[in-house]
Amino acid sequence: MREIRIRDTLSGEPQPLDPRRPPRVGIYACGPTVYARIHVGNARPYVVPILLRRLLVHEGYEPTLAINITDVNDKIYDAAVRAGVPSAEYATEMIGLYVADTDRLGLGRPDAEPLATETIAEIVALIEALIGSGHAYESGGDVYFRVRSFDGYGKLSNRDPAEMDQGEEAGSDQLKGSPLDFALWKARKPGEDSFWPSPWGEGRPGWHIECSAMAEKLLGVDFEIHTGGSDLVFPHHENEIAQTEAARGKPLARIWMHNGMVRTAEEKMSKSVGNIFQLSEAIDRFGAEAVVAFLTSGHYRQPLEFSEAALEQASARLGRIRNYLAEAPADAAAGEAVPDLDPFVAEGRERFLAALADDFNTPRAWAAIFELVAEGNRRPLAGARAALAELLPLLGLESLLEPQSPAADDPEAVRLLAERELARAERDFERADRIRDELAARGWAVRDTADGARLVRAD
Repeated sequence: MREIRIRDTLSGEPQPLDPRRPPRVGIYACGPTVYARIHVGNARPYVVPILLRRLLVHEGYEPTLAINITDVNDKIYDAAVRAGVPSAEYATEMIGLYVADTDRLGLGRPDAEPLATETIAEIVALIEALIGSGHAYESGGDVYFRVRSFDGYGKLSNRDPAEMDQGEEAGSDQLKGSPLDFALWKARKPGEDSFWPSPWGEGRPGWHIECSAMAEKLLGVDFEIHTGGSDLVFPHHENEIAQTEAARGKPLARIWMHNGMVRTAEEKMSKSVGNIFQLSEAIDRFGAEAVVAFLTSGHYRQPLEFSEAALEQASARLGRIRNYLAEAPADAAAGEAVPDLDPFVAEGRERFLAALADDFNTPRAWAAIFELVAEGNRRPLAGARAALAELLPLLGLESLLEPQSPAADDPEAVRLLAERELARAERDFERADRIRDELAARGWAVRDTADGARLVRAD
C-alpha cells in the first residue's frame, strides 16, 4: 500500500492520506443542484473522486465515496415554475437526467448518492445542536449561523470575515444579527411547494447545512477527504467547516481537495453565464472516452480550457492507444502466465502509479502511458498489454481494452477502424473514407454510434 498525498486547500500543503480506521477511507464530494441538465464542467467534480476511488482500491484501501444531490433550492423552485410542474417533480426529472448522463461516462456510480430531501431529520438535529450551543439563532422563522461565534471562520478561503458576502437572498439582512451570518433554515415563502415541518415552522434547509448533515450521516466527522469544485471554497465549504466544528467540536474532513473550473475563453463554464456545453452533447459528438480523457488531461487543481478542438485532440490520443492495442501481441495465451515485464514497462508502470499517488497527477500518468505506447511501437514489450490493462482503468478508460466490434477475430479490421477514428479526429475525412472503403472490401460496414464507431458484418 503506497502512500497517497493530496494537496489540502486548508493547509495549503500536500498531506498524506491518514485514515481513521485503516484501510477504510471516507470521501465526500459536493454534487449538483439539479435545476438544469449538467454540463461538461459539472462532470469534472464527478470524474475526479470516482477515479480517486479507483486508485485507492488499487492500492489496497477500502474507500466509501458519497456524492450528494441537492434537490431543494431556490433555483429549482424557479425552474419548476418556468416548466409549469411541481418542484419535487422537476427535481426528480433532473436527477434522472443527471444519473443517465453520468452513467454514459462508463465509470460506475458512487457508493452513496444522498438527497437533501431525504436528510431533513439529520439537518434539523444539527441545527438544533447549533442553537443549543449558541452558534445559531432563530429569526422570523429562519435560522442563521452566528459567524462571529466561530473563531476559525475564514481559514479555508483565507478571507477576512468582515469582507465576506454570503450571497444570501434579498430581504434576509433585516432578519440577521450580522450581515456575515448565513441561513441554516429558511421559512416557507409564498409559492414554495416543497417544505417540511421544523421547530421554527414550515420551511426548508439552507444549502450549506445540507452537506454537513449528509456527510456526517454517511461518513461520520473527521473523515478523510472532502472534494468539490474550487468555486465552492467560499462560501459553501467555509460554512460546512464552521457548522460542523461548532456543533461537534471536531473537523468535518481531514483533507479538502478542490478541482479547478472548466472554462471557455477564460470564463468559468456556467449555466448562469450561458457558455455551457452539455455533457450529453459532448458524449454524443465525441464519445464518453474522449470526454473522460479531456477531463483528466490537465491536473485536477488547475483550470481546464474547454473547446471542441480539445475534445478532438483527446479523441486522437485515444486513437494512438487503440492503434497500439490493435497491433500489440498478446502477452500470453489463455491459461499461460504473463511473462516478466520488460524493464521499460515496469518503470513506466511505476511512473504512472507514482504520479497518481502524488496529488493525483493525471498529466504525468498520461505521459507514462504514451511513453510506453511509443516504445511499444518501436519494439516488442513483454507485459505491455497486461500493464495497460491494469493502468487504463485508473484513468477511466478500460473500454479501450475491449474489442471494438464483432471483428475481434479480424485484427486487421480492428486496426483499420482505429486508424479511421484517428483520421476523423484529425479531420482527415478523405483518409477516413478510404479506410471505410477498405473495411467494406473486407466485408465490414462502419456504424457511427453515440458510443463510438462499431463494425458490423456488411451482410
